[in-house]
Amino acid sequence: MRNRGYAYTTIISSKYHGQTLLSHLASLYPHSTPQAWQQKLNQGEVTLDGLPATGAETVTLGQTLVWNRPPWVEPDAPRHFNVLFEDEHLLAVNKPSGLPTLPGGGFMENTLLRAVQDRTPEANPVHRLGRATTGIVLFAKTPQAASALFTNWNTPKIRKIYRALAQNVAPLDEYEILTPIGLVPHPLIGSVWAASPAGKPSKSLARVLSRSIDTTTFEVSLYSGRPHQIRIHLASVGYPLVGDPLYGPTGQPLENLPGLPGDGGYFLHAQYLKFHHPVTGEQINLEAPLPPGFSAV
Repeated sequence: MRNRGYAYTTIISSKYHGQTLLSHLASLYPHSTPQAWQQKLNQGEVTLDGLPATGAETVTLGQTLVWNRPPWVEPDAPRHFNVLFEDEHLLAVNKPSGLPTLPGGGFMENTLLRAVQDRTPEANPVHRLGRATTGIVLFAKTPQAASALFTNWNTPKIRKIYRALAQNVAPLDEYEILTPIGLVPHPLIGSVWAASPAGKPSKSLARVLSRSIDTTTFEVSLYSGRPHQIRIHLASVGYPLVGDPLYGPTGQPLENLPGLPGDGGYFLHAQYLKFHHPVTGEQINLEAPLPPGFSAV
């Protein structure tokens, strides 16, 4: 699918004050070399405070930088989803693997957001799942529902339970994981979320459902909402997800196989979501059936 392009807009912060625009672009978007950025500049794709930029400018605090990325053909992604629950305030769907929840990483139109809004324009997601993660994504259809859900999302009032297939055999039946999560360096994209002593407090509770010769199936309850939390937390205690191309046994990015956050291959499913309806107060218990590949494993 060819999209309509996108304008990436940032405000220059004090951290970058005094850099040349070309070096700033190369550090802000490390997926392209300085030479590639100079070509984009020469093609008129970049403006600084509304004026076409050459790259030689010195950026200053508060300036508005816009990269007008031309339309591109997006990677293929499944666009189907199943509705699990719907009323006038809420919509819950079962997301397939390979479909990003929100635009980003080369995806603008091939996203769950676009697919859902084609059907229900007023729906907006309350949270997100990783591209390869399957299961429940909850959308709010009214401002009243959105406000209440955002307020309570990372509190015990909303129970989020996942199923995860991990490497290695866990000897204990239950693990409380408190590994802090923060940004760490990554060779391809600058930084990624990972286990970090300087990171933010995080909490997961992993309970063993079954064991095989060399894997463990966990049921994981989330008590905080950090990016890639389950992948990082299980890896940090020695149980990386089977097929995870990014995180190794310490919860840090793998050194020899520099996977990206959106890369798939792992088995993680948002299976249950339990909460009181933000408007009516009734108890809502949602369940997303396990995908066929996960069931087979």
